Amino acid sequence: MKKLFAALALPLIALAIAFAAPVSAQSSRDAVWIQIAARPSLREAENEARAFAAQLPDVSGYALGGGWYGVVIGPYAREDAERVLQVYRAEGQIPRDSFIAFRRNLRSQFYPVAADASQPVEPAPAPAAPAASGPEQQAAIQTTLPDETPAQARRSERSLTREQRMELQVALQAAGFYNSSIDGAFGRGTRRSMSDWQTARGFEPTGVLTTAQRQVLMDEYNAPLISAGMARVEDVKAGIALQIPAGEVGFDRYESPFAHYASTGDLGAQLLLISQPGDKRTLFGLYDILQTLEIVPLEGPRQRGTDSFTIEGRNSKIVSFTQASLKNGEVKGFTLIWPAGDEDRRARILAAMQASFTRLDGVLDPAEGGDAVQSIDLVSGLDIRKPKLSRSGFFVDGEGSVLTTSDVVAGCTRITLDHGYQAEVAANNTADGIAILKPAQALAPAAVAGLSTASPRLQSEVAVSGFSYEGVLGAPSLTWGKIADLKSLDGNTGVARLELAAQPGDAGGPVLDSTGAVLGMLLPRQIEGKQLPEGVSFAVNAEAIRGALSAAGLSAAEQNTSAGSLPNAAITRLASGMTVLVSCWE
Repeated sequence: MKKLFAALALPLIALAIAFAAPVSAQSSRDAVWIQIAARPSLREAENEARAFAAQLPDVSGYALGGGWYGVVIGPYAREDAERVLQVYRAEGQIPRDSFIAFRRNLRSQFYPVAADASQPVEPAPAPAAPAASGPEQQAAIQTTLPDETPAQARRSERSLTREQRMELQVALQAAGFYNSSIDGAFGRGTRRSMSDWQTARGFEPTGVLTTAQRQVLMDEYNAPLISAGMARVEDVKAGIALQIPAGEVGFDRYESPFAHYASTGDLGAQLLLISQPGDKRTLFGLYDILQTLEIVPLEGPRQRGTDSFTIEGRNSKIVSFTQASLKNGEVKGFTLIWPAGDEDRRARILAAMQASFTRLDGVLDPAEGGDAVQSIDLVSGLDIRKPKLSRSGFFVDGEGSVLTTSDVVAGCTRITLDHGYQAEVAANNTADGIAILKPAQALAPAAVAGLSTASPRLQSEVAVSGFSYEGVLGAPSLTWGKIADLKSLDGNTGVARLELAAQPGDAGGPVLDSTGAVLGMLLPRQIEGKQLPEGVSFAVNAEAIRGALSAAGLSAAEQNTSAGSLPNAAITRLASGMTVLVSCWE
């Protein structure tokens, strides 16, 4: 397999791609191709492969199965193929609906005839600049199609239904030749686009497509669907019928409310059919739950109506799309998970699924899949999205500003409070280990930390409020201990040493005395690469916190300790109201 090492930039006027020698250490299973055409006859495919080979390097032809033959370029490493696909499409060298193809999609090789299908094809020199369809390509395609006069073409065209005429307009639009309304009326705009398409494909530009030309146009348009093996599936248990990419996914199991269709191909695509009885609360609950799952990335548009919703999520690896609606007490829909970088094909497949989605009688039994392995990290067999790490924090003003430890905000693409509220770093004093967060929207804390105005006493009892197990328990807990020293081991008087058995998730939590006043903030157990012994913890004190808040333009609330001790239950309520889970997401 060849390794592309030249950098590609868009837009390009000239295309120059350099190839290294075949990478022998790379398994042939990792090779990918770019499929640029699919034809229903071997003769057509051979001629088109020759025509493309006159313009592009590394052209091959393979049988695809089902009576279809594909023209591809490659093989490449996956990341190189994506760049080549982007450049060639942008420069008009290959059709816009070209896509990444895998070795399992390619059967016996028919072009070049002397090549071994299991071995990479040695590259021909890349052209210095893109070229339009040459005379060789025009002649090759024309000789494979039966002649039909313009008059005969018009007569055959009259037999088309309005839907068929609209499909031709859609195909012309997808190929980049038509930019008007899809109405089935073949006016001047449609005729002009037909003529332009004929010119680009090497046909006489009559503005009227022959029967064979219409077939070529639709074959080109449907190539992405053919490559994914689109087929109608009726899932009786789920009560859903639709077209699915059957060449890439297959039924795996039921775990209510989902019918799982797992990946069966190299793309790694997945499909979920959604089916459950319920009402609007069920629908809205599903909307919220789906957005906590790994298969629904955080970035992307979401829309929820009174009886339906759609969710799209994108990251560098996958794109997922979910639609669901409520009708007659049944919530039904689907989620398609597709690899990133294959957008044109994904869009075609998704459109076909949406257009074919049909509700059948019945709904998935809520008890279906009840014997599956259970885990708090799974929802109906799907992984819950988890942060890189979670620590504790506490509210320091009535607008919801949060004080936490510096390590929880390091290297995060997104920070949340209690998983549901986004926050930004307002200040980060790494020397003292203090970070201050501002929520994206104003919050109304149940309690705000009041910093102690008195100096703490040695051996006095304290409690740390924190999410000891990084949010698994759903609420903060108190850990009791004592003040062992008013300074750190190196003599820093801004840090107190505690006799307290804290957990990693407690870091960033408030340290309270018996009156409920905040004496400081618990620091992580690992300091400067050294792990503390069991039962030893450190906390930055109230004075250091005041300084950090003042530097950030915030005023610290204070609490007079002369009122006396509070009952443990009161301290628990106060601590729980001010403590918040802080999570760092990648």
